[in-house]
Amino acid sequence: MIEPQDSETFIAEQKRILAENSECASSHYNLGVSYMQQERFDEAIEAFMDAIANSGRMFEAWVNLGYIYFKKGDLEKVADANKKAIEIEPRYARGYANLGFAYLQMTRTDEAIQALEKAVELNPEIAQAWNNLANAYLQKGDVKKALETGEKLIDLAPTFGLGYNNLAFAYYLNNEYDKAAECIDKALELGFEVHPEFMEKLEPYRKIRGSSGE
Repeated sequence: MIEPQDSETFIAEQKRILAENSECASSHYNLGVSYMQQERFDEAIEAFMDAIANSGRMFEAWVNLGYIYFKKGDLEKVADANKKAIEIEPRYARGYANLGFAYLQMTRTDEAIQALEKAVELNPEIAQAWNNLANAYLQKGDVKKALETGEKLIDLAPTFGLGYNNLAFAYYLNNEYDKAAECIDKALELGFEVHPEFMEKLEPYRKIRGSSGE
């Protein structure tokens, strides 16, 4: 296994390459990744933009820009960056997942659902995309679809505590309190920290389950 370079040594090497060839997109990209890992976000943005300017296929640079804009709290730019990523690489599932997450946070619910459905169509293994899709259906008020999606999620990722928590909430909204309590118990078993107010609402049903020996 190759030992990783010290980050400052690596940055210096990329700068040396760029001094000889300022249009080397991969070195601009590598520089951006290093700056991003050090949370030097403004420098990372500049490096990724330079990478994009020198290559028409730098969809990864747009994805990384989306991450940086998320860290900066600019959801509009998160969405724009991931839209540009999937324009370049239309089958990049994570780009759709990131786009859907941004739309969900902005309460652009129908757009979130469209993007997240595309994400899980392209890659059904992205658990967080299923989770966000279930939340988007809840945001839309479609509890039935939220339940269907939540069930798919825990089938896919049976140790994903957040998935059980959110499925419990969907069951609760559907007045299926026993199922909600069962999901919450599973979330707790997996180490997920359930909101105290939700725990309080479900406590009577959890007691009933406990007394019945389940």
